[in-house]
Amino acid sequence: MLSFTVRGVPVPQGSMKAFMPKGAKFPVLTSDNPKLKAWRKLVRAQALEAMGWLPPAGKNVPIRVQAVFFMPRAKTNKAIDAVKKPDIDKLLRSCLDSMTGVVYTDDSQVVEVHVFKTYGQPRVEIKLEEVGLLAVPRPAAAIIDSDLPF
Repeated sequence: MLSFTVRGVPVPQGSMKAFMPKGAKFPVLTSDNPKLKAWRKLVRAQALEAMGWLPPAGKNVPIRVQAVFFMPRAKTNKAIDAVKKPDIDKLLRSCLDSMTGVVYTDDSQVVEVHVFKTYGQPRVEIKLEEVGLLAVPRPAAAIIDSDLPF
């Protein structure tokens, strides 16, 4: 099992924006979140440290990501609703893209994901189960032409 923690406020992937620099032939793509580049660099560095000299996984990869945020201040005396921004899928995207080439060759190898968003000291905890053991597809039952409805 590979496990590591990235300390800091998790940054979502966000959307890409395109602009045309003066005199350029092609548009330039940039992220709409200025903190994303530093966050991805931090995740990548922690992943490299955790991997050591291991090569990237070459099989199916199950992964668990827990993103922890500061508790937002209550505007009323009612309990705080845990449904707050950022979107969990954008958080996952920023983490998965950061680990490409380090933990796995491509993030398309990730076949199982468990993502949590909680409150506490800001960080992201990433755990990868034993690669290839939990996510090995089960063999499908043989299909005979006579079994098909058409």
